[in-house]
Amino acid sequence: MPFGAASRPAGAARKALRPLADGLLAILLAPVCAACKRPLTTPCLGIVCNDCWEAVRPIPPPFCAVCSDPLLSWRQSSERCADCRLKRPHIAAGRTVGKYDGPLRSILQAFKYDRRRSLAVPLGRLMQLRGAAVLADADCVVPVPLHWRRRWRRGFNQALDLARQLGKPVRCVLRRRRNTRTQTDLPAEARLRNVRDAFVATRRTRVSGLRIVLVDDVSTTGATLEACARVLVAAGAAEVRTLTAARVSTSPPAARRR
Repeated sequence: MPFGAASRPAGAARKALRPLADGLLAILLAPVCAACKRPLTTPCLGIVCNDCWEAVRPIPPPFCAVCSDPLLSWRQSSERCADCRLKRPHIAAGRTVGKYDGPLRSILQAFKYDRRRSLAVPLGRLMQLRGAAVLADADCVVPVPLHWRRRWRRGFNQALDLARQLGKPVRCVLRRRRNTRTQTDLPAEARLRNVRDAFVATRRTRVSGLRIVLVDDVSTTGATLEACARVLVAAGAAEVRTLTAARVSTSPPAARRR
């Protein structure tokens, strides 16, 4: 019997029975989408509905090669924006899945705050797809660390869960030595001060000559990513890139397409 022949009928049977299973789950449990809260019609396929996933659009070009914020013209399409030239000198390139709004924001909040950790798998697939340019020849991925107290309260590090889905060796070579305030409600300059010297390389760090992709869930000002990149470059990394599941765009809407 050819290898895998026995599994084909089983796979076909599962596919044929899935609509029945979806119907039973919808009737008995009445599950709702983790993002939009509408009833799930195909709960066997995941906890977020297809409409919400379809609404997660990439940021249209031209955009900054580091932070993905919109640029004013195509002539700048392979360049950094002014903020990245000034504030993120240790990051060589970066990509994100999309803007931190709408369904993507709801998905990430369910993942991070509601502990719906199964969402790391589909989010990771999107990160692989839209971050292919920074992942292609990278040697490893490095998750942005949480302070041990915050990780203990949350139960997991969302950046590590995402990093494990990207198809590259995962190296936890950074440590957050200060339990910094959450960046969510801080203005840009306060964010920079908040994470200054907050990260150190672990004692067994060996990153000399490596092309590294820093991974996090959301980037706003990029202060956390830049603070981590600075430590990795000081430890000898050949290049540090970034990949996030979402980006909070900081460009004024009126100025984007003038």
